[in-house]
Amino acid sequence: MSAKNKKLLVNAAIGIVMAAAVFAVSFFATKLPTYDNGIVTEEYWAKQYPEIAASYAANAENDYCVEYLDQDPYLKNIYEGYGFAIQYGSAKGHSYCLEDVTNTARPHALANCLTCKTADYTKLVNDQGVSAYSLSFDEVRPSMMSSVGCYNCHANEVAKNGQLVVTHDYVLENMDAYADIPAETLSCAQCHIEYYFKPDTKATSVPYSDVAGFDPAAMLEYYNSIDFADWTQESTGARLLKAQHPEFETFYGEGGKHANNPAAKLTCADCHMAKEDGYTSHKLESPLENEKLLARCAECHPGVDMTTFVPLVQKGVIARETKVGEALSELKDRLAEANQSGEYTEDELNLIRDKYRSAQWFFDFCYVENSEGAHNSTLAYNCLSTAEEYIAAANELFK
Repeated sequence: MSAKNKKLLVNAAIGIVMAAAVFAVSFFATKLPTYDNGIVTEEYWAKQYPEIAASYAANAENDYCVEYLDQDPYLKNIYEGYGFAIQYGSAKGHSYCLEDVTNTARPHALANCLTCKTADYTKLVNDQGVSAYSLSFDEVRPSMMSSVGCYNCHANEVAKNGQLVVTHDYVLENMDAYADIPAETLSCAQCHIEYYFKPDTKATSVPYSDVAGFDPAAMLEYYNSIDFADWTQESTGARLLKAQHPEFETFYGEGGKHANNPAAKLTCADCHMAKEDGYTSHKLESPLENEKLLARCAECHPGVDMTTFVPLVQKGVIARETKVGEALSELKDRLAEANQSGEYTEDELNLIRDKYRSAQWFFDFCYVENSEGAHNSTLAYNCLSTAEEYIAAANELFK
């Protein structure tokens, strides 16, 4: 072999080695650190976005919990026979989701109650599919290590500068219907949503397939059409529904002026995540507690003291809730008495039970929505008025 050819071979070999080295460096450089389940570590996210990570950690400051059963004693009667009659507290910061669902006095036989409590369970569902929903809580809980985190809203897309990713399967199923909804709202909607567990698979699901189904009356019609109930109340014999936390549906519902106003089209992030210098704060808070968020309110409410105005709106809704809740509790007692009296046929009782079921649904839809009318006071009052109408109709059926 000539010296020239030998030199060409050596150069080629060097080129191959160098290319392989570049590939290896590139491969290992992009291989991100993950936990055993494949989620990119929170530590790595924090290294890339330190200000955002620090702001998200500040959610731990929200550790105050109101026990609703003490605040509104009528709830125990309404929820009799269901876990929420045992314990029902207000939500704390996202940092406590996994801890609180673990320590709750409410029973949790299946893992599906972890749906919105930890990124680890979201990843488990994405890896294993619908079968993950029917696993036992005690089987799954030991492997759940972190609360709601980066993965829930961003998957593992660390390098894409905060790109939002829908990771919850029951939202992904309806993505075509949500095409006009901003990602900054849809990301929050993954958990701040009305849902139920399918009787056959125990999968977390939503009672609609499009935005038109956000209406609570349409949801009730859906539940009735599939003969669904969260529980049967022993004293009344009524098959009842338990609304979850329908902030998403309320925000976009009829009368909602924040998302539906063409001039505003606000997102959840606009009102609950302040814009800081060079990043968006991930401390999720009331706009009444943050000057930068209050300034955003002023764009549509010029000259209005929102720290006074919003509590007045909430005070009115809460007062109406209390009135309707107490009336619903009285209806429940009358129905329980009638159920045990032997003076009514089953058909007569079922007519009253149906009214009671509807009244309870509309009341609950308003009560469990966490803004107390701030998101959509029109819908809140409409739900409470509808509940009152069903209560009155039921009371007319007693002998």
